[in-house]
Amino acid sequence: MSFSLTHLSELTSARFDTIIDVRAPSEFAEDHVPGAINLPVLSDAERAHVGTIYVQDNPFKARKIGAALVARNAALHLEGPLQAFDGGWQPLVYCWRGGQRSGSFASILAQIGWRVETLDGGYQTYRRLVSQCLYRAPFPAPIVLLDGNTGTAKTQILQHLAAMRVQVLDLEGLAHHRGSVLGGQGGQPSQKGFESRLAERVGRLDPTRPVVVEAESSRIGRLNLPPRLFEAMKTAPRIEVIAPLAARAAYLTRAYVDLVVEPGLLAKRLERLRGLQGHARVDNWLALVEAGALQDLAVELVTHHYDPRYAKTRARAGRVVARVEASDLGVADVEALARDVSDQLAMISTG
Repeated sequence: MSFSLTHLSELTSARFDTIIDVRAPSEFAEDHVPGAINLPVLSDAERAHVGTIYVQDNPFKARKIGAALVARNAALHLEGPLQAFDGGWQPLVYCWRGGQRSGSFASILAQIGWRVETLDGGYQTYRRLVSQCLYRAPFPAPIVLLDGNTGTAKTQILQHLAAMRVQVLDLEGLAHHRGSVLGGQGGQPSQKGFESRLAERVGRLDPTRPVVVEAESSRIGRLNLPPRLFEAMKTAPRIEVIAPLAARAAYLTRAYVDLVVEPGLLAKRLERLRGLQGHARVDNWLALVEAGALQDLAVELVTHHYDPRYAKTRARAGRVVARVEASDLGVADVEALARDVSDQLAMISTG
């Protein structure tokens, strides 16, 4: 039995207990339906091997070898991850196009007695709906940008707002990047993986309420924002966060603690700025790293790199409708800023 998907929200409202992606691990790693688990019926090497035989030798032979491999891998899944499920378990299975891999695995599960369904059209159907959500449909909710120079704790303010039940969209969290040349936080998802995360979050937005989004450029690390979202952000009203330079520098040394404890990584990232800042300035910054003068480095970066770049971007942005200000950026100060932003958001919504 197949399951026809016409809207992304149907994945969360459907009755399935588990969504199973039977594609090869590399396919799953690039992107997958949110919440799905990977139980590949063919490994990457097996898939390549069967495909080569299909094209270069004999399609019938390839299908026979593939069927044996699918059965063998299915047995491993039944004896392993699926062993504990009882007769009431209802899975949804998908592969690339909803064809042989998902159909073969689903038929084995059905013979056991599980009420299994396959996703009609497979991953390609899901991917078309993601593209529709992000690239063709208008953004579903009014955006209010949370703006402010680097080091004004915007990400933490967003987190507090979310805890206060304000509707937020944390793009940097979805992209796993802090949105600057120093902002890498380990591996980012693929572009498709990022879009899946984003589409899931966008699909859950209440269109009657504003959504607070941190001001960003069109790229976060190596990932691109969908054009419709970025265009909506560029014209959105802004709430600006203001804090003194010293407070921002102190905050940055806390927020970028991963770089503070790895001066070698920090130095490597600063090297990328030579083309923009010149050798003399970057050499001075590297000397500050060597001396452990990280707050002085933060002041330098904010003054000569981040603030000038923000000023150029802000000249093309929407109007500032409110400003919130703090003299320091400790925990209590950031919480107070979040409350101020929430108050201003309420005034914007009712005004």
